[in-house]
Amino acid sequence: LLFASLTVCLASPSHSTMTDFEKHVYLAKVAEQAERYKDMVTHVKSMAQASKGPLEVEQRNLLSVAYKNVVGACRASWRALNAQEQGDSKDDAPETAARAKLIR
Repeated sequence: LLFASLTVCLASPSHSTMTDFEKHVYLAKVAEQAERYKDMVTHVKSMAQASKGPLEVEQRNLLSVAYKNVVGACRASWRALNAQEQGDSKDDAPETAARAKLIR
């Protein structure tokens, strides 16, 4: 909802001087502040596609932060499922390991 309203706001005539590239940079920064890394990845991807040349250091850092956090969350989930499957958790019930294997 937040990003939908920001996108509508950025489409208003007062922001018509912003290029698509600049809009995506701005929205990626807002997504980072809100810790919405999946949204950040979307805007960083669009930013890179709208770029007319190599990305500057700040834009490369945005790209790095976006993907690092999305991949990091996936890795943490994977480790938690692995621990459940291996029975490393405090709840060593066989049903828990079977459910973790099913989710995987």
